[in-house]
Amino acid sequence: MCTGRCSRCIAVTLYPLVVISIICNIVLFFPGGDIKYAKDGHITEEVKYMGGLVGGGLMVLIPALYIHLTGQQGCCGNRCGMFLSIAFAAVGVAGALYSLTVAVLGLKNGPLCKTKVIWETPLEFSDNSYLTDDTWRGECTEPKDIVQFNTGLFGTLLATSCLQLILCAIQMINGLFGCLCGTCSDKGPL
Repeated sequence: MCTGRCSRCIAVTLYPLVVISIICNIVLFFPGGDIKYAKDGHITEEVKYMGGLVGGGLMVLIPALYIHLTGQQGCCGNRCGMFLSIAFAAVGVAGALYSLTVAVLGLKNGPLCKTKVIWETPLEFSDNSYLTDDTWRGECTEPKDIVQFNTGLFGTLLATSCLQLILCAIQMINGLFGCLCGTCSDKGPL
């Protein structure tokens, strides 16, 4: 097994996950595609934590770039470089965990929405789970389809952060093998 090749595969897989996380977080600021809710401050609290932008975005992108460089032949592809990739992958794990936590909280608490006359999170303290019980979705009158909007985007953030977490953990193990055993020494293309 070539630890450098494995590093490149992990990094290349992390890039689209980072982009998906960032896009989901940005879109969450505009429920129904309307900017007025962000202007008025009627945004779900978990969106403001920017789990997808900071955690699954920047905190995974920087390690992905380093991990990619570690996998390049002749560039950081030594024992020291693989050791440093463990530390960078640990930062990626922390970012993915942050994104995962925010996504879980966003799904658990439900969206901020207008019910009859006030803005609140009516699904936060409900006995039934709004994710499985469709009758709760009618509680929110504005923004239109906010429950499905938040569920879809926070669900996507949850899935991408789980994949990022797994990939960064694999890189930590790969980096350990590369640090202890060395990287590939073949002269052919990786």
